[in-house]
Amino acid sequence: MDYKEIYDYIVKIQSIAKIGLVFSKDPYALTNYQQINDISADLLEHFMELKLDRPNYFQRDIYPTPSISVRTIIFNDDRSKVLMVREKELQAYSLPGGWADLYDTPSETAKNESKQEAGVDIEIVRLVGLTSRTPFKSNKNVPEYVAIFEAKAISELGEHEYETDDVNWFDIDNLPLISRKTTKEELLRFILAAKNGETIYD
Repeated sequence: MDYKEIYDYIVKIQSIAKIGLVFSKDPYALTNYQQINDISADLLEHFMELKLDRPNYFQRDIYPTPSISVRTIIFNDDRSKVLMVREKELQAYSLPGGWADLYDTPSETAKNESKQEAGVDIEIVRLVGLTSRTPFKSNKNVPEYVAIFEAKAISELGEHEYETDDVNWFDIDNLPLISRKTTKEELLRFILAAKNGETIYD
């Protein structure tokens, strides 16, 4: 393993810690995430005595850009139903997906999020589109682009992680209560584009 790989691993560890600090509600976990964040920051500061002369993602002085997220549309065999996950905190549904992680490709993020949230392994079919989520968000101060993938399930539904507490198939014309993090209008735009073989973009 060379120095660049070690450096990149440290940055990845720090990104996991920062995600945990944002999304975790458990006090014990928050303490651990903060410790990991502090340790990784110290490692980056002293790595080969570079004092962060090497670019660090979290301390870059660059032009601000939108955040990137991913959503995945998974149909059943006759394409009449779509797989959705219920967010435990909000008790409402959305498509599997989330923020893109550092160094993961968009398709890798789609696969990882589908496994974590829905407990299913997927095969990417195609990129449905790249759109701006900002008009559909309650918090418009954080501009966001979303990459939308169509995928097919290649495993049975299995165990999913703590962020979701239900995974189910729903008729496209009878969707469940939708998470306030998105809107029914936005999700239907994604789902119908995938079903009709269309590509969407803003």
